Amino acid sequence: MSRPPGESAVLGLDIGGTAIKSALVAPDGRALSTVAHHPIRAAGRDPEAIVGTVLDRAAELLGTAAAQGVAVRALGVAACGVIDESAGVAVFSASFGWRDVPLRRLLAERTGLPVALGHDVRAGGVAEARLGAGRGHEVFLFVPVGTGVGAAVMLGGRPFTGGHWRAGELGHVVVRPGGDRCGCGQRGCLSTLAGGPALVKRYRRLAGLDGGAPADAVTVVRLATEGDRIAARVWADAVAALADSLALGVTLFDPSAVLVGGGLARSGDLLLHPLREQLAERLTFQVMPEVLPAALGDEAGCLGAGLLAWDLLGDGTDTALTGKTLRSVSNAHGLRKT
Repeated sequence: MSRPPGESAVLGLDIGGTAIKSALVAPDGRALSTVAHHPIRAAGRDPEAIVGTVLDRAAELLGTAAAQGVAVRALGVAACGVIDESAGVAVFSASFGWRDVPLRRLLAERTGLPVALGHDVRAGGVAEARLGAGRGHEVFLFVPVGTGVGAAVMLGGRPFTGGHWRAGELGHVVVRPGGDRCGCGQRGCLSTLAGGPALVKRYRRLAGLDGGAPADAVTVVRLATEGDRIAARVWADAVAALADSLALGVTLFDPSAVLVGGGLARSGDLLLHPLREQLAERLTFQVMPEVLPAALGDEAGCLGAGLLAWDLLGDGTDTALTGKTLRSVSNAHGLRKT
């Protein structure tokens, strides 16, 4: 779709476990183009090949924007894994096999544009805080449940990153010690029970299937609703594990809301209703937060990446709340200045 000549925008990229989502983003966070999905099919999931796919896709999208007369001012990139946003480095990604990839520098060299690099879930949390269901909540958890399970701890509209850019890795909380091996190296992480591929893997194993159906987690959920006992067990185990992890998050951060996003959130009340009930059962002195569907769906990371790019250009507010900046946060957020 053509845009008005010279229209100013940034390009937002969300590098997920299976696809790159992209959109042109206006200063107010609106997507100026339909969010596009580009599958990641690097041979053998080779780390360098995946980096090449990202660079090629960014260049291709910028070429398309230029042909449409759009002035792209910066690139915002949100990636899964451990992301050091200050250094612009993808420190680790179990999905891609990345270790210490200087993604910001590589993209800047390829595109010639300023590049903001962020974590996909934290970027999604920024988008939900500014544009979505997080508005009006000073403290909330954004929890996308998709290929894996992530979390962004949002304080005053900004994500808390921790001292080493690793805060919010809810999917790697061990909820079932000795359970299935996770890509991070541990056993029994939440993502081995509640992530989409994990649901399929567990169903096939319990059903004695080597492969084939069910093809995806949506099918497992559908089978559960149709009375399939194995699917019902797999789904119940996933919800219970998620409730256990959220109880930990509520105890640590006392959020007023938990926003559930990602692909499995499309299950609606099939997920949210039992999750609310089970979370409430696990809490004692804690205040039960609202458990709500995230508003932006799978566009959150892409839009958030665009917001990071606008912030880099000085057209927004600082989006990261690190261990260093935490000291200066307003007392209105319940934090003591030092």
